[in-house]
Amino acid sequence: MELRVLRYFLVVAREGSISAAAEALHLSQPTLSRQLKDLENELGKTLLIRGNKQTTLTEDGMLLQKRAQEILDLTQKAESELRQSNTHIGGDVWIGGGESEGMRLIAKTAKSLQKDYPDIHVHLISGNAGDILERLEKGLVDFGVAVGGVDPHKYESMWLPATHLAGLLMRKDSPLASRTFITPKDLEGIPVITSRNETMRRRYTEWMGKDFETLNIVASFNLIYNATFLVEEGVGYALCWDRLVKSSDDHALHFVPYEPKMEININMVWKKHQTFSKASQKFLERFKEVMVRF
Repeated sequence: MELRVLRYFLVVAREGSISAAAEALHLSQPTLSRQLKDLENELGKTLLIRGNKQTTLTEDGMLLQKRAQEILDLTQKAESELRQSNTHIGGDVWIGGGESEGMRLIAKTAKSLQKDYPDIHVHLISGNAGDILERLEKGLVDFGVAVGGVDPHKYESMWLPATHLAGLLMRKDSPLASRTFITPKDLEGIPVITSRNETMRRRYTEWMGKDFETLNIVASFNLIYNATFLVEEGVGYALCWDRLVKSSDDHALHFVPYEPKMEININMVWKKHQTFSKASQKFLERFKEVMVRF
């Protein structure tokens, strides 16, 4: 597969029409159609369903769309790193992370680094632990900020001095809002909104002493921000960590921690034996310096 043709394919997927994609690419429609047909023949798969006015992706096409974007992102990242001179230090550092206080230390490092190396640019990618570790494996991010432990055979890691308590996020008018803490029994039967993070689900199974799936799960989320709208509308209670959502007298939501306490640690991780760009190496060095002060 040629990178050029993958770019063509992604434009078609974005535009939803071969004619619109041809116009955006400054190609003739027959030329673009032939390139796409050659790609399908090369892969032995039908990637596009061609309609009179709209072109849609097949299941194989949707898979290629995801992989093609990853390939092009990785290619661009490699090109950017290799273009850096031997003496000048600049470039991009890609960091993936979920919602946690650990990202504040990333921000502090970026600020400190900016003073000495203004040509180093930090890019943040949001996602849950599974998303971030997948990107780390593929080289799409240099570092990840992960909740809980990681495989020490695959990753180097640094523990961050930031922890979160698990608890229940609810409306202020909830019957449970007056509680000082929430017990496993309190979760029985109430509608809950949960993260799709498998590590978190295992923690709940241990904490409750029974299968997580016995809960009345009415909705799920990837990151907590959008789930707050479900809580505000009364869809259910969100199982989450403290300090991620504003829940004070001036806000509509209220957070109550669990008893027994459920606490998580946060780590910054990177692949073992990873070869860093100059920018990424400087970021790691500065991050370790920032950590010494905490």
